[in-house]
Amino acid sequence: MIGWFDAHLVSMVDGVAYGLLLFTLAVGLSLVFGMMDVLNLAHGTLYLAGAYTAYALSDGSWLGLLVALVVGLAVGLLGGGLLAAAVAPLQGRGHLDQAALTLGIMLIAGELMIMAFGAEVLPTAPPQALADSIPLLGNSYPLYRLVFIGVAGLLAALVYLAFERSSIGALVRATVADRDMVRAMGVDTRKILFGVFGFGAALAAVGGVLGAPIIAPGPGIDERVLVLSLVVIVIGGLGSVRGALLGALLIGQVQTLGVALVPAYAPFLLFGAMLLVLALRPQGLFAVGRA
Repeated sequence: MIGWFDAHLVSMVDGVAYGLLLFTLAVGLSLVFGMMDVLNLAHGTLYLAGAYTAYALSDGSWLGLLVALVVGLAVGLLGGGLLAAAVAPLQGRGHLDQAALTLGIMLIAGELMIMAFGAEVLPTAPPQALADSIPLLGNSYPLYRLVFIGVAGLLAALVYLAFERSSIGALVRATVADRDMVRAMGVDTRKILFGVFGFGAALAAVGGVLGAPIIAPGPGIDERVLVLSLVVIVIGGLGSVRGALLGALLIGQVQTLGVALVPAYAPFLLFGAMLLVLALRPQGLFAVGRA
């Protein structure tokens, strides 16, 4: 057992890093879908925009990374606001109209980014100070990924505290559970909904900046991360921060250990895990009810 653990330690740590990266994407999509009842298929575009921002602005220095984070945050907030305004007239018309609109936005934005950056995957280097590998229980592991785990873990904890342990989070959860009742109390739920949309979009773009050295920007990456995010929220349950975190960590391990242990079947394990959860708990592991 110890030998197996040692042989696959790197894959398991990679799974944690990969899972936390998926969490930064999936939690915003889960909250927007769970709260606003909006299926935003352009969510992966926000990650890709952040990743291209990191490629364009990161120069191997801490200042470059900081500038990329600030610009990525601004891009996410702007993109989230534009998306929220675009889908607002479609509320109540069903998910098909929302999916068609946001899919069109994703395709247009993807083509514009290909025109700007080319049709190749662009490897993005981390800051020079974090570019080396360090020993990890007898294995060599990239320092940047360990730092990313720490930063993303802190982000996950802050998101959990904000939505599960604060008065603002209580108001958000109340809006998820019974929007009409919250509106009857004199609260403008539109501001809450737009705020959550902007927050989710900003988190996805920042995740793109930080995650570019892990999942490099390139054509089709927006679709890839979107599919993974949808699988995460199906497993974790709509509108749940805990569900998004648990689902993302589970998918991270399935992806990385699957490639290491059974590479021939790795592409099927992702959806196999989703089918298993749906068979046992169709609403997801921590679904939040919505009225």
